[in-house]
Amino acid sequence: MHRYVAPSFKSSAFNCPHCGAYAKMHWYPMSSPIGGFGLFLSACSHCHQPCCWRGIDWDADQEVFDHTIMLIPDGSSAPMPHPDMPEAVKADYQEARDIVNVSPRGAAALLRLSIQKLCVALGENEGSIDKDIKSLVGKGLPVGIQQALDVVRVVGNNAVHPGELTTDDIAEVSISLFELINAIVEERIARPRALEELYLRLPEGARNAIERRDGK
Repeated sequence: MHRYVAPSFKSSAFNCPHCGAYAKMHWYPMSSPIGGFGLFLSACSHCHQPCCWRGIDWDADQEVFDHTIMLIPDGSSAPMPHPDMPEAVKADYQEARDIVNVSPRGAAALLRLSIQKLCVALGENEGSIDKDIKSLVGKGLPVGIQQALDVVRVVGNNAVHPGELTTDDIAEVSISLFELINAIVEERIARPRALEELYLRLPEGARNAIERRDGK
């Protein structure tokens, strides 16, 4: 799976906000930068759906816009939730997606709540997210997943309480937090589920023999 690339103005490829695929983008100017503004369309080479962008504050010397925003769809630059994400987790994740472009700090706080609910979905209920992660580590949680959980936890904490991370720091890593949560869902929910489904497709006799071998 290609690493998620957030939509950005005039980029040659990114994850389409319509279909989610990482795809080449075709750009078309819709107006000239009269009065410092300009309209552009980007078209996804995978689903062919367009996005409408607005350039603001045209720099005639550099021939670039100082600011750009995506007008349509009026969505988020963050990745969509993993299909196997639990519904209780997905609600906060989606709310974080809705506000990340205007409030990375608020999104980080919501993602911390998503992680707390994800720990519960994974069978933990120690009363705090830090204790839940510790419990998961004691049950063999891979180091990479533990670190991902702690990254979201620490950034989320700093988003709510004054800490060492500034607003700019949080904004810089905000999109990565969404990717980390999706990676955790893939590792701890989707992959085990897919393996179990493959195992259950084995003939019953073969499964019984395996279980007798393993003393189940």
